[in-house]
Amino acid sequence: MRKKKKQSIAGWIWRSFIKLCLVLVFFSMFEVLIFKYVNPPGTVNMVWEIILSKIHKTTHLNPKYSWQDLEKISIHLQKAVLASEDQRFLIHHGFDFEELKIVFENMVYKHHFRGASTISMQAARSLFLPFSKSFLRKLSEAWYTVWMELFWDKKRILEIYLNTVDWGTGLVGAQAGARAYFSSDAEKLTKTQAALMAAILPSPHKWSVKNPSSYIKKRQQRILRQMSAMPTL
Repeated sequence: MRKKKKQSIAGWIWRSFIKLCLVLVFFSMFEVLIFKYVNPPGTVNMVWEIILSKIHKTTHLNPKYSWQDLEKISIHLQKAVLASEDQRFLIHHGFDFEELKIVFENMVYKHHFRGASTISMQAARSLFLPFSKSFLRKLSEAWYTVWMELFWDKKRILEIYLNTVDWGTGLVGAQAGARAYFSSDAEKLTKTQAALMAAILPSPHKWSVKNPSSYIKKRQQRILRQMSAMPTL
């Protein structure tokens, strides 16, 4: 009798786990499908930061966020982020295995690490997930990337990325960054301005557009040289 009871409990736990997994699968698919057609009013991380400020009773800085269709974001900025962040964006399916191979070789032979996140992965992270450095978040990022690449075209992925990426403290997306750094709309950014904004993207809270270091200026010049080879969507 006791053995049957244990089996019954184990069966209930297993069925509940399967149901939970199915709910999570269909919920994430639904999210991705919704944002194929609907422009997001904000990001999960924006909501998460508000919740954390309430819990810890700290002052919350309301982030600046203003959606802009891709056609209203400078083509220079589109090319600059492709040159800086993901030069094989148009030919990979969310994961750049060539870049991952280079990262692995650098770790093994040169003993240093650099990220290999594609624009698709960064868009998934920016839109759907709160900030964290946990392994679970990386798995979730990969999961959303798969669905985004399946349901969205490259134009939509880039559009979401440019509107949701962290461009500095309290700045979410290209329009907020352009207004804060150059008192300009994202549509009117010049080549040099776009390259400078793209140059800080790996660490927007560490590096500055308004007071760029010599390293950032070198990154800007390299991006400017590479932009001419970047295709338009």
